[in-house]
Amino acid sequence: MSPADSSRPIDLENFLDNRKVGRFHALLLALTGSVMFLDGLDTQAISFIAPVAAREWGLPLSALGPMFSSSILGLMIGYLLLSPLATRIGPRSLVLLSTTLFGLFTVISAFAVDEVQLVLLRLVTGIGLGGAIPSAVALAGEFAPRRRRSTFVMGIYCCYAFGFVVASLVSGPIIDGIGWHGMFVLCGSLPLVLVAVLAVLLPDSPRWLLREEETAVRGRQVLRRLAPDTDVSRIAVRTSTDVPDPQRPWSVLLDPIRHGWLSRTLLLWLAFMINLGVFYAAQSWLPTIARQAGATAGTAATATALMMVGGILAAGLIGPAMDRRGPFAVLAIVYLVSAVLLIGMGLSFSGPPVALLAAAFLAGTCVVGGQMSVIALATVLYPTTIRSTGVGWALGIGRIGGILAPLMVGWALGGGSPALAVFATMGSAMLLAGVAVLLLARSHRRVESDDSFRAGDPTREIGSAEAA
Repeated sequence: MSPADSSRPIDLENFLDNRKVGRFHALLLALTGSVMFLDGLDTQAISFIAPVAAREWGLPLSALGPMFSSSILGLMIGYLLLSPLATRIGPRSLVLLSTTLFGLFTVISAFAVDEVQLVLLRLVTGIGLGGAIPSAVALAGEFAPRRRRSTFVMGIYCCYAFGFVVASLVSGPIIDGIGWHGMFVLCGSLPLVLVAVLAVLLPDSPRWLLREEETAVRGRQVLRRLAPDTDVSRIAVRTSTDVPDPQRPWSVLLDPIRHGWLSRTLLLWLAFMINLGVFYAAQSWLPTIARQAGATAGTAATATALMMVGGILAAGLIGPAMDRRGPFAVLAIVYLVSAVLLIGMGLSFSGPPVALLAAAFLAGTCVVGGQMSVIALATVLYPTTIRSTGVGWALGIGRIGGILAPLMVGWALGGGSPALAVFATMGSAMLLAGVAVLLLARSHRRVESDDSFRAGDPTREIGSAEAA
């Protein structure tokens, strides 16, 4: 290496992209995956806690809707309002803060004495959950080499789904053994223990640390952990693309609906809202509907877990198919198939237990697998300059569906609607999501083929001119 080469700055983005996956990455995935796992565990546990608490308080079936939806509303608030704090305090600090918040308020929820208290406490818990998820995923994605980035992010979300599976399997025995209060204490204590581990081992974003001289020393310490054989003092950040403009910290939130992105963003939001709405409605109400149909507690819990297992397994097939065949077409097919499978699930409640279990697994492949895949679609849709904002807003806006759908199912069931009608309606909604994805594909192809538009699009990839 020449003296000139040895003194030349190393671009941080290229440096991270060219690292081999090793023990540092494995530890990072284990830590961020643990945050996601406990997030999923807490989110799903309320599906089993709420019916027991409602019976204890003598509440009607419709009262479960606000209990299910309050934490989802908190998630949306966390996504939209708390996650931007990462640009001010760093993603690591936000993960620690948010994990502490949702752990603490989950423990406090054990002492709720009525529906109103529980709904308010679950709202604050959801804000913590919503603040932790984007920063945990962002950290995993930042350190991931570009060739493995989708695998890393999908792995993180599989940990989240696995938390749903575990909650479905253990909630019944734990609630029967120590009560719903004890389940809250357990679900809240685990994140508080994890925070102590994260405080010691979780690295912060080098991209965030290197932007200021007073934090650059810590940034180089992180990079030294990743690459002890590299002169990390030479590593620099591309300020124009990697660091938010301090002069416009909030205006960047509008980028996904400006410069010709409005129609595509609205279609993406529609797909997110429908998919998340069906996902949360099915996961929240499946245990209760199954029990009302005569299934045992064990069968209801297993069916709920199998939905998540189906999604986890399907994600390993849908993701590569999206890479090979195109993300829009594959996801549209997934949504169209899910419509049929959801109707089949509605029919399964009147059949033997094995039919319910099989239907739940198959519906999960498309509903849960589709939810993981639409996040991947969002990362493909948006260019680097607005990707983080676009994906974050899609996740946040999508929670509107997650809030409304469980409430609507509660109203429908409380009004006497049969399970088949409820799941047929979910299937019809997924058909609409499939149509939205097809329209999104058409709009995206039209814009991408319009050279005059692209030349004037300020959100196009920075650096493409240099590469040309």
